[in-house]
Amino acid sequence: MDYTKCARELYKALGGKENLISAAHCATRLRLMIVDHKNVDRKRLEQVDGVKGISSNHGELQLIIGPGAVNKVYEEFLKVSQMTAATKEEVNEAAAAEQPFWKRPIKALGDVFVPILPAIVASGLLMGFVEILSKAIPSFTGSGWYGMLDLIANTAFTFLPVLIAISEARTFGGNIFLGAVVGMILIHPSLINAWSISTIEVSNNPVWELFGFLSIHQTGYQGHIIPVVIAVWFMCRIEKWLHRHVPELLDLFVTPLCTVFVTALVTLGMIGPLFSMAENYMLEFAKWIVTAGYGIGALVMGGLYPLTVIYGIHHMFNVIEAGMLSTAEGINTWMPIASAANVAQGAACLAVGLKAKNLKTKSAALPSALSAALGITESAVFGINLRFVRPLVCGLAGGAAGGLLSSLLGVGATSYGLTGLPGFLITMDDTWQYAVVLLVSFGVSFVLTWIFWREEPEVSGKNR
Repeated sequence: MDYTKCARELYKALGGKENLISAAHCATRLRLMIVDHKNVDRKRLEQVDGVKGISSNHGELQLIIGPGAVNKVYEEFLKVSQMTAATKEEVNEAAAAEQPFWKRPIKALGDVFVPILPAIVASGLLMGFVEILSKAIPSFTGSGWYGMLDLIANTAFTFLPVLIAISEARTFGGNIFLGAVVGMILIHPSLINAWSISTIEVSNNPVWELFGFLSIHQTGYQGHIIPVVIAVWFMCRIEKWLHRHVPELLDLFVTPLCTVFVTALVTLGMIGPLFSMAENYMLEFAKWIVTAGYGIGALVMGGLYPLTVIYGIHHMFNVIEAGMLSTAEGINTWMPIASAANVAQGAACLAVGLKAKNLKTKSAALPSALSAALGITESAVFGINLRFVRPLVCGLAGGAAGGLLSSLLGVGATSYGLTGLPGFLITMDDTWQYAVVLLVSFGVSFVLTWIFWREEPEVSGKNR
């Protein structure tokens, strides 16, 4: 690819500098804040060599370029446009301001959970590795290596509330160290571990009596996600309010003290008990969906999951997955459903690539299909399937079939953040079942796309 030429063509199609507010990039996308989308020539953008797909969302325009290439295109784009590089956080804030109210909390959840994915993935992979060694070599469980590796593998999940608290404090503009303190309070060793609370008689559960009317059970929140999310959000609101109203001379002392004390009191007294109960109901509902009606719920979710990716709300499932991993079972049954949906979209994209005569379509579809097989579906969904519609629908059917089968076979993962072929690394207890799920998803989607998608003549400008 000629990165300079690509950048120049993008600049012209976007309407020039007067139509650009800011520019940043992530792993696969060039992310731009646009003044007026009417001044963007979308047809011209689609024809630019290197653009694999386009997604727009309330002022933010995302051009799918692909890993590696997006960095080079971005550098050239800044030179051509003479713009100053913006951070992803700045673009996120600008885009969030334009989003509808109902979508902002969903986007915020993505901003909180995506940064901690590397820690979760690393722990999940190591847990699977330790389990394989334990089954292959029974004596391994009594060795020093087992003890050390097991400790390393469980650390991220044991202290997950702290990781979430730090990431959320940064997302909502709070002090990350105060956020960490709030997370640590919820799992402090002085509190009774939530895992063992069921073995203790209610009458023996110690209570703090405060103010003559407030009773706080001395119970930790290990294995709970939503309480820490609500607590840190509340903490950030308190901290910001205090920064605005406390005199600067006292701010350094008063604000941190009052922020932590008020947040801890409200969290232990109200937020923790209320939202831990709500989370339990939510997880039970999620598990019910996966198994309801002999897997009908999983079938529906396998079919709908790519649509949540299109609308940018798929990160809400991170909360459910993290919650599942934090329970006593520690099994994520949502991941195989999402994986089936992703592989199905990749299969539809591959069918288009093999069947298409148009070289531009073929050159975009084949690498996008491989990317989807590895769990990154944006190029396939936005660049090919959504553009031609029928492959997207066929992919939804394949994902639904895989979701149903995953539920019936009881496939589960030990982490989240990995789908497609890399997902084998975190589904080691259900390897053959996971393989069958992916094969069925792939086969249904590929065959349907091959049968029902037809390439229209190039003169039409569209291939429906």
